[in-house]
Order: sequence, then structure tokens, then C-alpha cells
Amino acid sequence: MSPVLARIFAILALPLLAACAGTPKAPEAPPVVPGYEGIQDGEFFIEPVPAQYLYEGNRREEVAYAGDDQPGTIVVDTYSRKLYLVMEGGRAMRYPIAVGREGLSFRGTGVIGRKAEWPAWQPTANMVRTRPDLYAAYAGGLPGGLTNPLGARALYLYRGGRDTMFRIHGTADAASIGYATSAGCIRLFNQDAIDLYSRADNGTRVKVRTEAESLAIEGPQMSDAYGRLVSSTPENISKKERDLEQIARQAERDREAAAKADKQRLAACARRGIDPADCARPQLPADVVTVGTSDSFTSG
Repeated sequence: MSPVLARIFAILALPLLAACAGTPKAPEAPPVVPGYEGIQDGEFFIEPVPAQYLYEGNRREEVAYAGDDQPGTIVVDTYSRKLYLVMEGGRAMRYPIAVGREGLSFRGTGVIGRKAEWPAWQPTANMVRTRPDLYAAYAGGLPGGLTNPLGARALYLYRGGRDTMFRIHGTADAASIGYATSAGCIRLFNQDAIDLYSRADNGTRVKVRTEAESLAIEGPQMSDAYGRLVSSTPENISKKERDLEQIARQAERDREAAAKADKQRLAACARRGIDPADCARPQLPADVVTVGTSDSFTSG
């Protein structure tokens, strides 16, 4: 066959070859945990909570309740980082929470005196004065929305008819749930804040446990190798030791990989005659600053 004919046959065969190749597969969507799907809430779309943050014990769940609180009571346990809405029949809806510094300042009881959807937030003059790096940009207030630190819903705790400045609220910072945080009161996943908001009316009694009450009901707690609270048991203590060893080994592998990559970077620059001091490093993502709520702020 002549080169010209071979070329013609090759061109004619291209559509057939393309058809045989099949349609490329679309990338699979990340798994979505039931109850934590994306939500269109008014004008705002709340993203699904990534499954990695919804590990066992860190998602909304109906559980047996060991306390003696009356049905309808909200019980906040800052030591086990759990919030309970007590139900009939010795049951409760349990929500994981993040506990900020201000969330540790209140103990005892109060009532929900006000509720808000997509609440506004404004730092006080004291917050702006002490942490201008975080709060000066928001001195004029921040309207409700996806970037607002109070999230999709807020419940305001009152005592004796006065605002205690203790808030139970949503957050877009899903990674913080289940952990202690540097600022804020009591945070929930936005999906959980919406669920709790729909179940709790104004006037709902709220109890914040003492450490002794938490220990008596939840038992002793400990941080695992990743900073998450778990029951302090011999099994969890052993698991923490194993996990810490695994983390240390991975950190060593990461250091070795980084050193190898840096060596390759410098070698590539040397081949191009670039001085090591001028050899560009990979660009790292910019730090994300999460504005925290305080025990002394105003919100609408």
C-alpha cells in the first residue's frame, strides 16, 4: 500500500477508534452523609459537611440519655463536647459541638430568650481594641451569611431576663466541630444548628453541666492522637500510642520527601544557572483566618 493510501485509511479510521475508546468517566462526587447534605436555605447554599469530619460520635444521633433532665431541656457538656436535646422515654438527640473559650465561662441554667436565622454579628469595642488584627475589619458589623461566624442559626441564652452573651450557633468551619477552639461559644455544624433551631422554642430550658456532672454521666475523657475527645479507656490509651507512632513515621516520611523535592528544585535551578538564593520555592496556600465569636459581642 502506498504511503498516500495508508494515510487516507488512517484518517478514515480515527472516528472508529474514538468510538471504541468510550466516554471518559466523570470524577466521582465525594460521599455525602445522610443528614449533612447540601441545603438551600433561603438565599444561601450550605455545602455538605465532608464525610471526614463526621466520624463516629461526631455527628447528630438519637441516643439513650442517662441524665435526669426533663424532656425538652437542652444540656450542654463542654467537657465531652456534646449537646443533648432531651426527649421522652430516656432518649436524647445528641449533637457534636466545638467549645470556644467563651463557652467555658457559663455554668448553670438559663433559657433560650431569642432565636435568629442567619444572624448578624458585631465585635465590641473591647474586642477591636485587644485584637485589631482579627476584629478591626469587622468593627462596623457583619451581616448574616456564609462568612458570618454565627452561621445559619443562633440561640441566645438568657438568665433573669438578661442576655448572658452565651450563644449556641452554627458555623461554616466544619473542621472545628469536636474540638476546643480559641474563640467563640458553642458551635455546631450548620445542618445541626438548623435541626436544633427547629426543635427548640423560645423559653426552652438550657443547662450547662459542671465538670463533676460531666464526669459522673459521661465518664472520664481523653484526647486521642488527633485531638478528638474519646472515653478514657485502656483500649483508647493503647490506640493513641499506636496512632502517635504512625503519625511520627508519616511525619518522617514527609520530611524525607520534602528534602528530596528541595534537592531536586535546587538541582533544576543549578542546571539553568539560577543562584540558590533566587531559586523560587513552591507557592503555599495563604492562611485562612476564622473570626471567632466572643462572650461580649452584639448580634442581631
